[in-house]
Amino acid sequence: MSHSTVPRSRAEADPSGTTPAAPGTAAGPARKDPRGKPGLRARFRRDRLLLLMTLPALALVLVFNYIPILGNIVAFQDYDPYISDNGVVSILNSPFVGLENFRRIFEDSAFWSAVQNTFVLFALQLVLYFPIPILLALLINSVVRPRVRAVAQAVLYLPHFFSWVLVIAVFQQLLGGAGLLSQLLRQHGYDGLDIMTDPGTFKFLVTAQSVWKDAGWGIIVFLAALSSVSPDLYEAAAMDGAGRWRRIWHVTLPALRPVIALLLVLRVGDALTVGFEQILLQRDAVGPGASEVLDTFVWWNGVRNQDFGYAAAAGLIKGVVSIGLVLAANKVAHLMGEQGVYKK
Repeated sequence: MSHSTVPRSRAEADPSGTTPAAPGTAAGPARKDPRGKPGLRARFRRDRLLLLMTLPALALVLVFNYIPILGNIVAFQDYDPYISDNGVVSILNSPFVGLENFRRIFEDSAFWSAVQNTFVLFALQLVLYFPIPILLALLINSVVRPRVRAVAQAVLYLPHFFSWVLVIAVFQQLLGGAGLLSQLLRQHGYDGLDIMTDPGTFKFLVTAQSVWKDAGWGIIVFLAALSSVSPDLYEAAAMDGAGRWRRIWHVTLPALRPVIALLLVLRVGDALTVGFEQILLQRDAVGPGASEVLDTFVWWNGVRNQDFGYAAAAGLIKGVVSIGLVLAANKVAHLMGEQGVYKK
């Protein structure tokens, strides 16, 4: 008796290892890279809608961030925007001076004073401003009633929407020479204070303004990180005998550490930008010696004094130093076991 042989698997039916194509479909397996992931073309087809959604954002970044980088050529020129060649105004019409603008900057004491003020302000804001949103987020997170938490969060976040003009006006009404604090002191027989025009306290004043205006934004970020912490961790720690402070130290802060590391890296990268509009509005009240930072130095020399090449060189130095600070801070985050802005 003859017996028909039935293949036990498709692999036995086709020794070549290819799967027969279904009717109406293309034959052959989908292309994959050696690691088993879909190929570039397959991923492009799969994510084409998401890529199309990112095109407007990429266009904005290209137009307003990357194309202006070409303007850094001004730092190596004695730039004059009114020079024309046969009636055509071009950035290339100005004569090149090489590193002359950079030599002038390094010999300018006003530049080094601006650098010193910038780093002092950054240090104060890093020490006094950065921890405050974390502490306030922990305090709000410990409130049991949701309505009280929502009201506190809204009140603290509201100043973030105020302009710097309004923020400085509020501080002027409180701490100025005719402000509320001076009036109270005079009513009790003391001399009034004008903190808004005191060069010695200007850096602390700027830090206080930044805390009042932008601490609410940091609170939202840290509260979002705290919402991802499982309540089971707190219950397990409480069952092990951990009090409130030990639960914060061993449960809450480790959960916040990746966010803290990321924001710290971003903050260090923004170290040389300590508030252009905020300081420019108060520059004349305390004088450039106490208030001049790199951003206002660039603005004053470039816009007011029309020394465009000199200002562009100062801005280029600031950009290069900022990149170095980001890379160094990100390296420190990797050494601490965190991801930072990008992976290793």
